[in-house]
Amino acid sequence: MSQKYKGKLAVLFEQQGGLPDYSLLAKRLDIPVVILVTKATQEEFFLSWRDGRLKLLDKELLKKGGLSVDIEPRPGEQRSWPAPKKGALAQALGRRTKTIVDATTGWGQDSLHIFRMGYELRCIERSPIMFELLADGFKRLADVDWVIDLDIQVPELISGNAIEVLAKLEKKPECIYIDPMFPPKRKKSALAKKPMTILRDLLGDDEDREQLFEVAMRTATKRVVVKSPDYAKPIAGKPNESFSGKLLRYDVYLNGK
Repeated sequence: MSQKYKGKLAVLFEQQGGLPDYSLLAKRLDIPVVILVTKATQEEFFLSWRDGRLKLLDKELLKKGGLSVDIEPRPGEQRSWPAPKKGALAQALGRRTKTIVDATTGWGQDSLHIFRMGYELRCIERSPIMFELLADGFKRLADVDWVIDLDIQVPELISGNAIEVLAKLEKKPECIYIDPMFPPKRKKSALAKKPMTILRDLLGDDEDREQLFEVAMRTATKRVVVKSPDYAKPIAGKPNESFSGKLLRYDVYLNGK
């Protein structure tokens, strides 16, 4: 079993679909399959299919719905395609930008917003767990009526460490988007959202974000956009531009090459 997830993660067989699907998922992640969760079960988190989607479940909240990649627009986001390129994120990405790589896809919410604004998008995710959840979400996205009717290509999903993947890309993007996990602000009133809390429990923070930024700057042809909480210092000194949203900031570093 992978030492990374040993004792933390298992596939939970809940009989939504055939056992082979669960077994293949467990094999890809090198984790066990469990049939029943008891107090003696050592794993803290589980992957299972519920409500027609792959979900990440917390042992303490096993009877709750679980977490999955949500392909629906967030509150306040445009539902038409392509959605208007407005707001802090669109300003940071550049309205004339065409090609973008999201180097830290995570739960995919920013990626999907970028996709809905009509950008040509590739997504990189190094966590095998998140890659499985994202692959399930993108598969569901490809089956949505408006995506089919408009014959839209869903974002390409690439598994791997973005530092290595970006260095090998043959087709360089105009923009690279980075949303690294920063250590949470040490305030009781600043609790992390549940999805991010679970990711930190499983994966930890992104300690190599500065190295990723350096590779991104060598790869992007026009700009690198870094999303960060408003309390965090810029990743590489003063950015060329900065656009603020609620409790967060998009720092833009223009590439002069």
